[in-house]
Amino acid sequence: MSSSNSPEPKLLHVATIHSSVDRHVTSGETANLFQRFGWTRRSTARPSTARPRTGASTIARLEAQTVICAVAESRGISPTVGISFVNMDTGEAVLCQICDSQTYVKTIHKLRVYCPSEILIVSTSASPKSKLLSIIEENLDVMESKTTLLDRKYWAEGAGYDYIQTLALDDDVEAIRLAANGSYYAVCCIAAVLKYIEVVYRVSFPYHSLRMKYEPSEGSMMIDVSTIYSLELVQNLHDPKSKHCLFGLLNETHTPMGSRLLRSNVLQPLTDVDTLNKRYDAVNELQTKEDLFYSTRTALKNFLDADRLIIVPTKPSLHTTEQSINQVIMLKQFILSVSPIYEALTGARSWMLNNIRELCAPENVIPVLKLISNYINEDTAYAKQPLELRNQRNYAVKSGVNGLLDVARTTYKEAMEDAYQHVNELAQEYDIKLDFKYEANRNFFIRIPTSELEDKILPPVFTNVFKKKKTVECQTVELMKRNQKINISHQEVVLMSDNAIQSLIEEVRSHMSVLFKICEAIGMLDMLSAFAHLVTINEYVRPRISDTLGLKSARHPIREKVMQTKFIPNDVYATQQSRFQIITGCNMSGKSTFIRSIALVSIMAQVGSFVPASSASFPIIHNLFARVGMDDSIESNVSTFAAEMREIAFILRNLGKRSMAIVDELGRGTSTRDGLAIAIAIAEALVDSRALVWFATHFKDLATILSERNGVICLRLAVEISEDDTMTMLYRAVEGSVQETHYGLVLARSVPLPPKVLADAIYFSHKLERRLKKKKKTSQNVINERRRKLILDLKEHLVQAYNGTLEGEILASWLMELRKEFVNRMTAINEDERKVVESESDEESDVDTRENGVGDPMTIDGEESRITTLESKERLPTAISIDSSLTSTESMSTTRQSSRAMSSVRAVSENGI
Repeated sequence: MSSSNSPEPKLLHVATIHSSVDRHVTSGETANLFQRFGWTRRSTARPSTARPRTGASTIARLEAQTVICAVAESRGISPTVGISFVNMDTGEAVLCQICDSQTYVKTIHKLRVYCPSEILIVSTSASPKSKLLSIIEENLDVMESKTTLLDRKYWAEGAGYDYIQTLALDDDVEAIRLAANGSYYAVCCIAAVLKYIEVVYRVSFPYHSLRMKYEPSEGSMMIDVSTIYSLELVQNLHDPKSKHCLFGLLNETHTPMGSRLLRSNVLQPLTDVDTLNKRYDAVNELQTKEDLFYSTRTALKNFLDADRLIIVPTKPSLHTTEQSINQVIMLKQFILSVSPIYEALTGARSWMLNNIRELCAPENVIPVLKLISNYINEDTAYAKQPLELRNQRNYAVKSGVNGLLDVARTTYKEAMEDAYQHVNELAQEYDIKLDFKYEANRNFFIRIPTSELEDKILPPVFTNVFKKKKTVECQTVELMKRNQKINISHQEVVLMSDNAIQSLIEEVRSHMSVLFKICEAIGMLDMLSAFAHLVTINEYVRPRISDTLGLKSARHPIREKVMQTKFIPNDVYATQQSRFQIITGCNMSGKSTFIRSIALVSIMAQVGSFVPASSASFPIIHNLFARVGMDDSIESNVSTFAAEMREIAFILRNLGKRSMAIVDELGRGTSTRDGLAIAIAIAEALVDSRALVWFATHFKDLATILSERNGVICLRLAVEISEDDTMTMLYRAVEGSVQETHYGLVLARSVPLPPKVLADAIYFSHKLERRLKKKKKTSQNVINERRRKLILDLKEHLVQAYNGTLEGEILASWLMELRKEFVNRMTAINEDERKVVESESDEESDVDTRENGVGDPMTIDGEESRITTLESKERLPTAISIDSSLTSTESMSTTRQSSRAMSSVRAVSENGI
């Protein structure tokens, strides 16, 4: 099952989807049901002053689907959570069991991806209220869901296995039972949700008609909802109706199945390397073979939404019978559209395209087509116009199946002719041009252009007059009588067609398994062809999965599409030795765009799409986090600073070696000194996590303090400042921290500030700068850290050379350059160490002199001395320390290994390969 989205460019805000109980059961009956089964409604109303939705609901849930979910958990330090979803519109069920943490991050992520309209909880969780229930309630307004407490007796494992045995598709029963074996809580959840649907919604699924699948907790990247919102994955931040988001960019699909699959993949990117490589192969073949690409895209345009097929309620009615006929006609249209896909994929070589072609083979659809042809007329086709669709329903079943059905059709035909004749007679009698129109709710009515009535008065025979700008709509008493006669005839035809339609559905049901697999294959092909379409209109490149994140000329996919000018690309390189990258730069220099582009292209790569770069390699990321933006949370009644601290705390609890995080402007919501101290402490923790982190900041001291830390590198967004202090942004990331010390003052002139204010700002800025320079000093710890970092860099480069593809003279030349660079950098470090030692010796001499009464430190101006003394007392402690993950013993071992490696480098450079 996959959450749905539409290929339309608009993102519609969908209000809370209420239960269908009101449509099926009266309020009294509902109360009796809840009392009988021990269910409790929980109010989830909240004030309307909440911040814009950030959940996967406004995250563009474009199709109003009814998804019922059940959640159950074990108790303990590491809780196990079972979740089951049933989509009543598409006939899909998903079982999942997650080993979660105390914060239930994975559970909330799963709920937000599927966005259920109702969440069932075990009633015992409310007294006392469990932590899981509290966390779910905190997120209800984001998901636009509501909770219902359900008695514990309906969460039965045996009943769950019975439902799997009786409702799952024949081909899937054993696979589901095997996958769910041992997943006690997931099986209990499927029992509860299916029982709830039967009793409250009065909907039952026919035998072996429900598409069930078991989703393991592993296998996909976890992206929290704040990251989904801030990175604009499925909704634009500034305009919810805009298509300028990652989903909008990628959504070049032609079918609803493909659109839903794409949205699910954007929110849950893959982590399986083999599957990703198969997707890359398929996209590459589609975009390189022009005939294959165009024939596939053309064939996909004819598909209807085949996910919404054949769900039979417990008590059939006229409406449900009409829907069954519609579904049969849609099924026929779907099957006829499969053969062009099979023909279009002829000659495909990639594994995934061949697999899709095999599923679309004629032997899989011809048996179903023969069954349909036994009952349905050959010329019956799906129609979108209300009148055409009603006529197709009336004449769908073949003649001769039921004698009374043929009589009812004759009556319907005669009633239709009488209605048309009546309108023609009116037009002749009153000499007025009349248009005969039909709408499903109003039936037949008459539309008259206002130009026909300029010199005439509307005759009194016309009733129910409704005036519009250019037309007048009305009816007559006779037309209303004939409408009633037509409706009665239509109802008779539909009800007499029901037996034949139900017989056909029963026969087709044995083939539903393969039909649903074909449907999923079409969705996958549609998504892959959309990726191929993007490659044909953009300069995208195939990603390569490796241990290193390396991008050449990478671009922000959304900004590139929106900008009128050419986007300036950047190179990105990250390994464990450069895992924490501090990004500094002037205001508006492109720091945020740079770090966001890295996260977005990583998601694109793990979805299976090509990426905007000239070359790209990615490691598999299992968790993605983003801390960007500076907004107060009015809903939570917290300030900017408190909101960002909450988000950072969440990131630090869940960050690991296989994670990626982008952090923008941390610590700017409080005082400068406290903000810097907090930023340094958080940066240290992020470095220790060994995750790939891009940290954009205006704190230049942060880059200075951490620059020698192992695993840390500093980048800046380059700018040019002319002699007249005009600043030109280059939007290119280069090594080193920001060099422009007064870029804020340069930009302030463009506001412009009053001249006196600006002059004072320049004076104080230079004065503070001179004072800070006096305090800076390189310590022995910094020297040791630089030496250690250089040795570890050498080790990593040698390992990459050993595992790489360079050979012969090219490898020898590269190793010689590596050796030269290492020697030069080590020499520079040794020189700095000599200076530090000499400086410390001079300071000791000064101390000895002062102890002997020579040189009073307070002889300078009293006020200046007092300020300097106070500042020295308040000076922040140096935050650099040796990486705790590498002990002194390990450091010595690394040094010895690098020494041996350098010996190898020398031998290679002297003797050649």
